[in-house]
Amino acid sequence: MKEFFGFIIYEPIYNSLIALYSFLGSDLGIAIVVLTILIKSALLGMSKKQISSQKEIQKIQPLIKKIQNKYKDNKEELAKKTMELYKEHKINPAAGCLPLIVQMIIFITFYRVILNLLVKDESVINLDLLYSITPVVNNVNSIAFGFMNLTSVNPFLAVITAIAQYYQIKMMQANNVTDKNKEVKSMRELSKIGEKPSMQDFSAIISKQMVIFIPIMTLVVGMTFPAGLTLYWLISTVFMITQQWFIMRKKV
Repeated sequence: MKEFFGFIIYEPIYNSLIALYSFLGSDLGIAIVVLTILIKSALLGMSKKQISSQKEIQKIQPLIKKIQNKYKDNKEELAKKTMELYKEHKINPAAGCLPLIVQMIIFITFYRVILNLLVKDESVINLDLLYSITPVVNNVNSIAFGFMNLTSVNPFLAVITAIAQYYQIKMMQANNVTDKNKEVKSMRELSKIGEKPSMQDFSAIISKQMVIFIPIMTLVVGMTFPAGLTLYWLISTVFMITQQWFIMRKKV
């Protein structure tokens, strides 16, 4: 399995980064930016489907809420009616899972590639992994854009990436909020009036928490990992923000 993922994912990213490094003036920062854009562009169809699916699910949230209230004491019927509603509106609730899994695999692979390329004080190019068409370079310079060391933590880059993540989540939620969601009460308020929170109530509460949790997690990771990986994360997030803007502005 390890060899399979190496052949399918690791080696293509490894060779692509080295080739871009060679073609783009031996600047690894520029190579990372370009490769990130190429990867995100290749996954554009998958990501667009994920965002569109989330948008469609939010459009039918009032209908889902009605089903939840009607069948709250019958879990089997609730699941059946919910799936029928998804089928009626041609929505696949699992559509958002695959893009997230693919993005996580690529993120981890990118991390491994960057670490292996930026080993200090030794030749970092593994000739055994290079394709015959990949330019051979003796070593990789860790200084990007003439000033940024990609092997060390860059606090400024980490903060910018966290802010970008916050903006992306807020942007998505701003488009996903329905009138009913705006009326969702807090857990404490629901318990006071004896109303049992529904799954949608829990979902709304968790979504609000994600606005804070994910940027904080991004900041922690950015303050721990090498700047090369944080740069990849930042460009990926900016790409997603741009993509979401174009998708969400279209009328469905």
